[in-house]
Amino acid sequence: MLFESNPEIDVREQSPLNLAFVGDGVFELLVRQRLVERSRLAPGKLHATCVKYVSAKGQNKALAVIQDHLTEQEQAVLRRGKNANKATVAKHATTQEYRASTGFEALFGWLYLTGQNQRIEELFELLWQGYDPFAAPVQE
Repeated sequence: MLFESNPEIDVREQSPLNLAFVGDGVFELLVRQRLVERSRLAPGKLHATCVKYVSAKGQNKALAVIQDHLTEQEQAVLRRGKNANKATVAKHATTQEYRASTGFEALFGWLYLTGQNQRIEELFELLWQGYDPFAAPVQE
């Protein structure tokens, strides 16, 4: 991984929203890197495709792909993130999608800040293989 984390404050003392703040950047960088490495899209198309993954809706769908593969400790971080109180609400997502995406981001932030880069790569590969943002939505 390009960057290594060496936090001066114990990660367990960080709020889940702080973890989500970092995780959002980590996940977006992974998606951008993957898109550039595997496509020849123009910048505008790159951004539009990236948003399909990095939005609250996209992260909620990605979480569904990896959720069964999470350890107990990862599930606990995810729950903390989902239950965090945010002052803002998503414009284009349901409350459930927004909470799930915050948990998802908190998980990636926690993994990054605890130096679990290999685990980030494993989960990212699972979700990349299991989630097609251009597939038609499943009718329930």
